[in-house]
Amino acid sequence: MDKEQVRERLYQRYIAPTTKKRDNYIGIEIEMPIVNLKKEPVDFMVVHEITARFMQQFGFTAAGVDDEQNIYSAERKETSDILSYDCSYNNLELSLGKRKNLFEIRRCFQKYYTFLQEQFHAHQYTLTGMGINPYRQYNHNVPIPNGRYRMLFHHLGSYKKYFTVPMFFHRYPQYGTFSSASQVQLDIDYDDLLTTLSAFSEVEPIKALLFSNSVLLGEHEELLCCRDMFWENSTHGINPHNVGMFECTLDTVDDLLSYIESTSIYCVERDGKYINFAPTKIMEYFAQKSITGEYYADGAYHSIEVKPELDDIQYLRTFKFEDLTFRGTVEFRSVCCQPIADCMTVAAFHVGLKNHVYELDHLLKNDHIIYHRGYTAAELRKMFNHREIPPFVDQDALYALAEKVVNLARDGLRMRGLGEEVFLAPLYERLRNRTNPAKYMLEQLEQGILLEDMIQAYGKLDK
Repeated sequence: MDKEQVRERLYQRYIAPTTKKRDNYIGIEIEMPIVNLKKEPVDFMVVHEITARFMQQFGFTAAGVDDEQNIYSAERKETSDILSYDCSYNNLELSLGKRKNLFEIRRCFQKYYTFLQEQFHAHQYTLTGMGINPYRQYNHNVPIPNGRYRMLFHHLGSYKKYFTVPMFFHRYPQYGTFSSASQVQLDIDYDDLLTTLSAFSEVEPIKALLFSNSVLLGEHEELLCCRDMFWENSTHGINPHNVGMFECTLDTVDDLLSYIESTSIYCVERDGKYINFAPTKIMEYFAQKSITGEYYADGAYHSIEVKPELDDIQYLRTFKFEDLTFRGTVEFRSVCCQPIADCMTVAAFHVGLKNHVYELDHLLKNDHIIYHRGYTAAELRKMFNHREIPPFVDQDALYALAEKVVNLARDGLRMRGLGEEVFLAPLYERLRNRTNPAKYMLEQLEQGILLEDMIQAYGKLDK
């Protein structure tokens, strides 16, 4: 296939949407673990019953049905709000359709969450605001039985095929069933695109400091945000350009397009069947006449030859911290699920900084507290994901820098004139106490507080 033809299609899919005049909308996705307080596996029949009641209560209709005819996705057409289960029926996601006002989003989330909690509490279950399901060891950590999630599990579980790849693979290919995130999508203008990707990559170490909330209790407790490890040290990370942040300099849109060309595709769909194959860089994929993959049918996987088609670009899926989408948005996806009372901090932080993205870029490019010390942004984020701050960093100066970043977010929200800066209050509290949700939880557990009490506390809508 002609390279220029592929390059043009990539441009039209990812870059061209940012050139169109659009309003500045906010899209929020909040994933939350479902916890069975009886310390037994989550009963998926209970989940399906609650889904049906939720749909009836709020006028949602089925948007996705699994192979066993259970609904895993439901949508409210007039608002585009979606209730779904991400990867597993142990992980509930509320995706709130694009809106302009964080207070409106908060009210909508509050309404849905309150109803769901009442339903789950009746079964001695709860939703909670933790990035790792604290009772994951009791659950059936299996994927939703449909083509997409079965393919994804097969792909993640195939890491043993790649031991010749010079990288470390963790042993949690089922991590999608017990890890939860808080993601934000913001409309991005073409003129701001490169600075946005650069500045938000540079701020990732500060985000680790403020937002870490994914502790694998009983294992690796020194790691406050194991979410990064899950993605980067899985088959998704075989091509490092598919995960993490942009670590190269993007001076022009051509540079960005070249970066997109360097990412890998690992699945396509044919005749309703998902076909998985070894991650292949997108330009190399289209240079081949065919590629050998696997598909699932009748309880087994079968080999198949796939002929690349230009429309396969729709299956190019990366999992970067700052992910440019086909909607003309950047999806910010590096933050763990937060305590529910603080759930709006993630969107507020990103919306505010988007309005001061050039000031943010200037601040971090001229910083000498964490930068210009011999480490990249990616290396610094890995350090700040840990409980102990590295000794070369002056902690007083570090938290002063973090406060400057949060102040920029506050000022950016004030520019909107809606009073949304109140949603940053939890971040100022974390700065004062030099903590984050993961660190605080571990400290509480060490002081004798019960894990169940922390689960309940992190699941409360209001403090």
